Amino acid sequence: MKTLDIRVLGDPILRTETTPVAEVTGELRQLIDDMFTTMYAAEGIGLAAPQVGRTERLAVVDVEGAKYTLINPVIVEREGSARAEEGCLSIPEVFGEVERAHRVTIRALDGDGKPFELTAADLLARCIQHEVDHLHGKLFVDYLSILKRRSALNQWEKQKSNYPGLIRKVVPGEHPKKRSAEHTTTAAGEV
Repeated sequence: MKTLDIRVLGDPILRTETTPVAEVTGELRQLIDDMFTTMYAAEGIGLAAPQVGRTERLAVVDVEGAKYTLINPVIVEREGSARAEEGCLSIPEVFGEVERAHRVTIRALDGDGKPFELTAADLLARCIQHEVDHLHGKLFVDYLSILKRRSALNQWEKQKSNYPGLIRKVVPGEHPKKRSAEHTTTAAGEV
């Protein structure tokens, strides 16, 4: 398993609709393993394929030990609403309060290509919604008010030069605060 480079805001792949996965292959399983490795190394709780430069409809999440591979996920039910601060591994050190459904039910395929249904609430529900958005080219900043979005994007503009080629290098075992070339403090809730 290896860590993959994370694409950051400005890379067009983050705004691209993903392609449904037709078959779970050995290559796809390796990508899933590498995505989990990358997510853990970046201290995130979720990661979608476009964030690592891929177009498959695939995401991985691990919220407090609830670990899932989501292939072709579809949210089939949403209940309630809750506001909470979100961050994103593709927009380091930028946060915003986002309103999302409190509880969601999704249908997806697991890492073996088997269908499953999951009902999630609280942080897991938020993480799943965040990652499903990534699969459709949507980012958490899109939910912010015009003024808050402008502020978040201005924060990002000040940091963007730390990511040549719009690439965030993830180094296993290296805490983001210790990086000298990148100033990327990743919050526990960053997805």
